[in-house]
Amino acid sequence: MAITRHQYRIFIKAPIELVWNALIDPAFTRRYFHGTAFETPPVAGQPYRTLMADGQPAIDGTIEELDAPHRLVQTWHFLYDTAMAAEPPSRVEWTLAVAGDGLTRLDVVHGDLARSPLTWSYVGEGWPWILDALKTVLETGDVLPEVSAQPRPAEIAEASDAAGDWHRAQSVECNNSIWDLVGKDDRSPADDEEMLRCAYSSAYHWQRARGTGPANEARALYMLAKVHLLTGHGARSLHYADACLAQCAQHDLVDFDLAYAHEARARALRDLGREDEGLAAWATARQVPIVDPEDRDIVEADFADAPEL
Repeated sequence: MAITRHQYRIFIKAPIELVWNALIDPAFTRRYFHGTAFETPPVAGQPYRTLMADGQPAIDGTIEELDAPHRLVQTWHFLYDTAMAAEPPSRVEWTLAVAGDGLTRLDVVHGDLARSPLTWSYVGEGWPWILDALKTVLETGDVLPEVSAQPRPAEIAEASDAAGDWHRAQSVECNNSIWDLVGKDDRSPADDEEMLRCAYSSAYHWQRARGTGPANEARALYMLAKVHLLTGHGARSLHYADACLAQCAQHDLVDFDLAYAHEARARALRDLGREDEGLAAWATARQVPIVDPEDRDIVEADFADAPEL
């Protein structure tokens, strides 16, 4: 699953009713939410707006659920930063449960961030402080001091950098998910579909990641070739293997990138019944020099099932 949400759990030494009140009472909320609070009491199914300490709009959205004292769900759209205001709304879910005598468990999920990389980046910095501040106020009565030079959205990163980092995180997560599925002994058709979606998603995000280069594209194409082969699409696998090899040739990629490009072609060709071409591709793959000893060990392990030539 791609990283498109932030999720937190804290335990607060306070009754659940008091914690709930802290979420919706403007006078209380201002003590831990950087001075912001609901403009009017939230109502299920109705739009809302929060105001900053100086009265300027901060966030708006809709209250989707309001089930006191257990659940509050609100859409979330920043107003005070131009770049984040241009992104679509996300969603914040607050879930409260009694965890013991005078103890409340609070779960917060900020999701629906797949098309909001700036918001994703910014709230990841902000939520830990907000929740720590909430816990501090409820348990001690004291206000948590503001962090010195608390970053504003524009100071966290330029829009392109924040989006690029977000895309990189999505790509890595998708790629790792593929390997988890490849290793399953009882992979199902649903798993195969998930692998395909993850491979395409990973390639999509690598194109947009900060610091991406030709090798990243080659590896994304290789993964598409591998996943299509595993899911029974030999012709499509060969298409991506050829694209991977072309990427290596165009950008002078050598070593294990080149070796794996030839390996992908070899497997796809043999799957399609083109045995002689497949064996030739295997021979080429095994002849590519791998400089780093650790990389060489990995390649040899991955090529262990190659046919005898």
